[in-house]
Formats: sequence, structure tokens, C-alpha cells
Amino acid sequence: MENYVEGAWRPSTATETIPVMNPATGEELDRVPLSPAADIDAAARAAARAYPAWRRVPVTDRVQYLFKLKALLEQHFDDVARTITMEAGKTLAESRGEMRRAIENVEVACGAPIMIQGYNSEDIAAGIDEIMIRQPIGVCAVIAPFNFPGMIPFWFFPYAIAAGNTVLIKPSERVPLTMQKVFGLLDALELPRGVVNLVNGGREAVDAILDHPLIRTVSFVGSTSTALHVYSRGAAHGKRVQCQGGAKNPVVILPDADLAAASEIVADSAFGCAGQRCLASSFAITVADAAKPFAEAMQQRAKTRVTGYGLEEGVQMGPVITPESRARVEHLIDKAVREGARATVDGRNPDVKYKKGNFVAPTVLEDLPLASEVAATEIFGPVLSIHRANDIDEAIAVVNSGRYGNQASLFTSSGSSARKFRYEAEVGNVGINVGVAAPMAFFPFSGARESFFGDLHGQGRDAFEFFTQQKVVVERWPKAWSRKF
Repeated sequence: MENYVEGAWRPSTATETIPVMNPATGEELDRVPLSPAADIDAAARAAARAYPAWRRVPVTDRVQYLFKLKALLEQHFDDVARTITMEAGKTLAESRGEMRRAIENVEVACGAPIMIQGYNSEDIAAGIDEIMIRQPIGVCAVIAPFNFPGMIPFWFFPYAIAAGNTVLIKPSERVPLTMQKVFGLLDALELPRGVVNLVNGGREAVDAILDHPLIRTVSFVGSTSTALHVYSRGAAHGKRVQCQGGAKNPVVILPDADLAAASEIVADSAFGCAGQRCLASSFAITVADAAKPFAEAMQQRAKTRVTGYGLEEGVQMGPVITPESRARVEHLIDKAVREGARATVDGRNPDVKYKKGNFVAPTVLEDLPLASEVAATEIFGPVLSIHRANDIDEAIAVVNSGRYGNQASLFTSSGSSARKFRYEAEVGNVGINVGVAAPMAFFPFSGARESFFGDLHGQGRDAFEFFTQQKVVVERWPKAWSRKF
């Protein structure tokens, strides 16, 4: 596996490689180099060399490459989706959905000719005009997570290059094959050398990005602890940084909700992608009479969800990413039981075809004390805990009591309850009768509290603002000066 720097595939100078494993079968798919800081430096310098010429390419010409990229992504759609399933463990349907969202971001980024426009006022004083223009920033880095190897880089880099920046992407070392495929398509576009660059690596590569003087912005998605590291270290080096962190997403079920529909939607949210997504509903709060029927419905949906290899027909949920992740999830289930929970559906040690896979089946926990450690922990696996509240006010208080603020959802048939919830819930993304409130590409992927560090988010207008800097021009042209020429 190679890096992609200055328009060509290059071997890493790494002295160490680690295996890329299929989490369902335990098969080694490839080996990824842990590139050192020198490889980051080479890519950053290549991007910096490409920047002056690329920023001068008219925006209408820059987006033509994105139109071509969209066509190539459509042409190779299933090939890239299958790669996601093999290295990340998702079902093929989930991988296809991920790539559809990636393509949507390319489409939105094609709107750059309008989205990077500034504004102006004439005669702010006699004969003086003032103009705000948006200009690119320079070299932009993307540090991507394992759980959406195809989608999340697209939250950032299409907008960055459309705005006139150059880019360096470091995919997760757990799932580097998807970006290898994507960069094969980018290579076919024949972009100017150095506009897009790929470096594989781990912690050393991340820190080299954060410290490098030529890299001006950093976009990151991952755990809250790593987000804090990236945000603080990047900001300390004067970079513009946006960091999406962890989550513990609550879903509130009111008695007037359609419980059959709600349980189906929540099951897809909690157990989809094996719970390894930052918008997974992992914490259900049932209000009053909704408690018993919702819990019974969730038990049934958890028991009947088919777990297995995502490339096989009929599979509804795949494995978690690594054996360590499986052990962590199982440990947290065990700890929850020790803290007082009942595992009414226990997904530990499931009976699956692939014995070397990292499988944890859907799990439902009930009676877990709200004050317990597990109730506040992001499990990042297919585990849903169910809690009770007396009314919507108590439920909202629970929603707002946690450290995270990525998403919260409400299921109800009451418009007034829905408005109250969206008004008072202290989260960045709100779902009303929606289990995964994933914003479309033309809206920002929001977040609050310890789920996001920064000011501007990925996608849409926020992305264009993040990847451009404002310049204000105040100008006057006296007639007397004009007559001299």
C-alpha cells in the first residue's frame, strides 16, 4: 500500500506496517504503513507548492473536476461500497448508503461559484466602496475515522479544493483501503500535481499534521479524547481546527408515539453499523406508559436482527471493527450488569458463521441506573440501554445532563411536544420521529458540548466558510488621480 503525493503513488518511508483485517472473517486484506513525520512533510510541501497555481484556477474550472469525480464515483459505486464492507464490517446496504452521502457532498461542493461569493457596499463614505471577498487559506488536512471511511473525508475535501485550497488526507490506519480506491479515481481526474495528497499512518502522522507549519487547517472526526488532543495541539500551532467528538445519543419515546414505527426506527439507529456511528441512538428514555411496550418491542427487534458478514444476503448487522473493540463492548455490558442492569437481550458470544469475526449481537439493557458509569459512557457498539422518565420535562433534563451533545431524538404525535424538545434539547442535531438525524450535505453536521470543538462544521455553507478566509477591501478612486493616466 502506497501514499499518493504530488500526483503519483509513492512508497512510504515507514519501517513498520500493520495488518488491515476484515472484521467479519478475520482475513488479512493488506498491510498499511505507519508513515513517519517525514512523509507528512513531503506531502505538505507538495500541497504548498501546488497551492499558488491552484488558487488562481477560476472556480468554474475547479468544480469541473468535481463533476467528473461524481461521475467516476457513480461508475465505481459498488466497487467502493464492497471495499467499505470488507474493511469496516458494514452491511453492503450500509456501505452503499455511506457512498451516496459522499457523492451528495461532491454535488454540493459543485456550488462553489455561488457559495464563495462575498458582498459589497458602495459609498460607505463619499466616493469610497467596501468589499468583502473570500479567498482560500492554503494547505488543508483531513484526519478521518474508521467508522465511515468513504463518507467522512467527503465532508471536507471537495469543499476545500473547490474553494481553491490543496489537501492532505490521512485515513484511519484501520480502514485505509477505501481511500486507496478513491484516490485511484482522483488520479484519473488528472488534477494538477499536489492538489490532493494521501498519507497513511497512525499517531505520529497525526501529530506531524498538527505541528506542520505549512498546514493551515485541520478537520477531524473521532473520539472526544482524541478530538481534544487534535483541537488543542492544532490550535496551539495557529491552525483553524474543527473536531467532531464522541456521543451518547438519547432518544425519548412519549406515550403518544407510534410505538411500532418508533421501535423499528430506533432499532435501525441503535444497531445499524453495529452501533459504530456518532449518531447511533444508544440511550432510550421512555416516558410514562411508553416504557413496557417499547421495551418489549425492542427486545423482539434485537433478538431477530440477523448478524453476520455484510456481503452475504439477508445480513442486517456486521461486526465491530477489531477484537479489542469487541472485548471493550463485552466488558461494558458486563459492567452494566454489575451496576444493576438487566441484559434482557444479551449479544455477547453470538452464534455466527465466522468464528474469527468481531461479532457482538444486538444487546438491550434495562434498569441501568442513570448514575452508573456505563450510562454515561459511549459504548460504540450495538447496545441500547432503556431508562424511564415520568414526563417530557424529566426526559429533557436527562438529555441535557450528559457531557455529549451530538444528537437527540423524540418520538411523538404531538407538535407542541416536538417544538418543546427541539427548543430545549442542548444538542447539535435533533430528530423528530427520526432515529438518525444525519444532516443532508447542504446542512452542517452539527454538534454541541463535548461532541464538537470549533466554530464551523463540515458540509454545506459551514464548509465553505471554514475553507475560506475573509478579506475586506476599502477603496477610493478620486477623479484627480484618474486624470493622471
